[in-house]
Amino acid sequence: MRTLTQAPHSAGELFRLVRTGQARSRADLARLTGLSPSTVALRVEELVAHGYVEEVGHGESSGGRRPRALGVRADESVVAGVDLGESHATIALLDRRGEIVASTVDSVTLLDGVRSVVVQVWESIVRLAEQHGGVRVEGIAMSLPGPVDARTSRLLAPMRMPGWNGVDVGEVLGSVTGLPFLIDNDANAMAVGEYVERGGVHEQLVFVKAGSGIGCGIVVDGSVYRGFRGVAGDISHVALHGAPPVSCSCGRVGCLDVVASGTAIVDALKEAGEPIDSLEQVLELAQNAHPKATGLLREAGARTGEVLATIINFFNPQALIVGGRLATADAFVAGIRQALFTLCLPMSTDTLEIEVSRAGVLAGARGVGWELLDSILDPARIDAALRIA
Repeated sequence: MRTLTQAPHSAGELFRLVRTGQARSRADLARLTGLSPSTVALRVEELVAHGYVEEVGHGESSGGRRPRALGVRADESVVAGVDLGESHATIALLDRRGEIVASTVDSVTLLDGVRSVVVQVWESIVRLAEQHGGVRVEGIAMSLPGPVDARTSRLLAPMRMPGWNGVDVGEVLGSVTGLPFLIDNDANAMAVGEYVERGGVHEQLVFVKAGSGIGCGIVVDGSVYRGFRGVAGDISHVALHGAPPVSCSCGRVGCLDVVASGTAIVDALKEAGEPIDSLEQVLELAQNAHPKATGLLREAGARTGEVLATIINFFNPQALIVGGRLATADAFVAGIRQALFTLCLPMSTDTLEIEVSRAGVLAGARGVGWELLDSILDPARIDAALRIA
């Protein structure tokens, strides 16, 4: 997820190898870069002196003295990762290692408008930082429940976000906070959060976010694939064959979001006469073996699996991760599995890992915060800071 080009083997590049876990000692750095041990030592000492790297004990010996292990220094600053939903904002403070040091969930309503929501979220971040010893916030990143133009940070025709269409949320975020910022789609952020949570072992990963709406994020060779405008993976408006003719905000009928999302399931149960008004109530009914709720969840999973089958056949990832509130329903996940194993080529699924998110509710906040750290700690930026110092 690097954004700037940089000459190989600079101090910033050595820092990147430490940060990503590829190198844990000076010896590792020398082996990976081909630099002499003395050159590596000089550059590491420079990183140590400026607070980017620290010694964190000793590594394993391969004969002789045990090497001194290197790690990213946490520093006293944090970045704030915010996963904005229709009715909540999940906030996480991440240190420079990418570890979450504090988190909270606040109630918000998108109907209040962009600036009002951003101000409310920023006030929560300031309070959380004060409660955590007054740490300095050096940047803020926010994931949004709608398509985001990767070039402009503007929302592109989001569903269930009246008044937000076409708004440059990044500009608002920057003007309110005065900090470096980053904006991304929520499914992309969750995909990154899951990738980081799993230690980067799945270089090819598909993450489906299934809650009140449905979205998808794709990780290719360890980086999010966004496409030309940033809407790659947006499966919510894929029209399903044989689906009920339910009208969608895009002007068509039978789109995945209006057929298989949590909102669609709630609406279907209401029409069936069930006195419910939230997805949480649907999930509670399913836990108590309510036949209609369980059946709708399984059908929604199967519909979602129909769309994902094409992605799995085309992309051939190592893992498909299901996140969001619908991922807590066994019937929904079972429906996805059934569709994939029915519709996909065996060679696409025989080693495919299909799992529920490990990062859970913090996936989006962790992921978008990690993306911002990637930008702030880019090797070229570090080298520039060292030159100025």
